[in-house]
This record gives sequence, C-alpha cells and structure tokens, in this order.
Amino acid sequence: MSMFDLTGRVAAVTGANTGIGQAIAVALASAGADIALIGRTPATETADRIVALGRRADIISADLSTIEPVDRVVATTIEKLGGLDILVNNAGIIRRNDSLDFTEADWDAVIDTNLKSVFFLTQAAGRHMVAQGRGKIVNIASMLTFQGGVRVPSYTASKSGIGGLTKLLANEWAARGVNVNAIAPGYIATNNTAALQADETRNRQIVERIPAGRWGDASDLGGAAVFLASSASDYVNGHILAVDGGWLAR
Repeated sequence: MSMFDLTGRVAAVTGANTGIGQAIAVALASAGADIALIGRTPATETADRIVALGRRADIISADLSTIEPVDRVVATTIEKLGGLDILVNNAGIIRRNDSLDFTEADWDAVIDTNLKSVFFLTQAAGRHMVAQGRGKIVNIASMLTFQGGVRVPSYTASKSGIGGLTKLLANEWAARGVNVNAIAPGYIATNNTAALQADETRNRQIVERIPAGRWGDASDLGGAAVFLASSASDYVNGHILAVDGGWLAR
C-alpha cells in the first residue's frame, strides 16, 4: 500500500471546516500528510482531528471570494509546514434563483469564488510545484460539471468551468510532474444539502435514482482524494472522478 502513503507530504485544503473539505483533509492526514486548512471560518475541529492522528495542521485565514490572498496562502503553507505537494480546491458557494431573475451580484459572487479564485490559487501553487518537479492538484467538481441542473446558473457555469480547467492544466503540467484531476461528488449528506434531505418528496426522488440506494457521506470521498493525491495516480491526468453512488450511470 506504499503507493498511497502520503508521509512527508504537505496538503493545502480550502473550505475544510466542515463537510466534504473536512472529510478530505482528515483522509489525507490519515494517509500521512500534514495539512494547511484554508478558509474564512477557522477549521478548529478539523485541525484537532488531524493532530489526534499525529499529523501537523495549520489554520490559514483567507477569504477566497477574491484572489487577493492566494500568494499569501501558498507562501504561508510553505513557511509553516515546510512545503506544498497537494492542493485540494474545495471551497465554494451557491446561489439559487430562476435564470430569468438571476442577478449580476449572485453571478459574480459564485464565479469569483468557485472559478476565478480556484484558478489563481492553483496558478500560485502550480508555480511552486512545477519548480520542484512534482505536485498533485485535486479540484472539487460536481454532478453539474456533467449536467445542467436548474435554478443555479452561476454554479453550473462555475463547475463546468472547473471541469475544463482541470483538463487544460493537465495538458500544460502533466509533462512537468504535476497531476491535475477532479472529484465530482454526487448527493452527499452535508449541511449544504440539509434542506433537500428534509424534503420528503425530493429526498425520495433522489435516493430512488441513486443505484447505491443512499445519500453519500462526506467520508465516501476520502479514498478518491487519497488516490488522486498519492503516487497511485501518477499516470492519471485531466480526469474527473465521479463519486456518486452510480447517479450518472442511471
């Protein structure tokens, strides 16, 4: 199992205070990585869980609704933890409204956080990784990277863009030792999906379509993240890995 071992590696995970980001950060730490936890809300609980695993955790405050902090985030991670080998772009927001009524403010807020900041943080990390000749970028895509959805035009556009960026950066950086891939979560039971879970009709419709017959748990994404962050995926480039219980197959 040594190909999945992340001992001695440093990972930066955005939006790691709860849900998917927290689960991925803990999974990477379980595999041996030290973790920089990046976001507006301090990921104190996540840091405690990482330290309990015997790994180092550093909390870096950053508002990724703008690109202003991206260079500082990379520099601080390297300074505090001694390097940067893995970047997980998980932080994101969503706005819902009919497309006929969607506002410019809601469009810009989502695109700036979910797409613009992801690119420029990846660029900053990529410069370091290309210089050292190795690195792993894991973007968090969505079912809406493949599908259209309804009432979430800026979110769909941003996650479609994440799919495209994942492939473009893989084309540019694969030969330089940096793997760029993405995970597309299916319906995962988190705080962000609490309203859907509580809606009896929608919850039933969702579960009926999932071949696995259940909502995913955030921890279900941990193995995929470790795979894409480790040497086990050294010849995997530009791939979007759906972790969806079979949703897309249906």
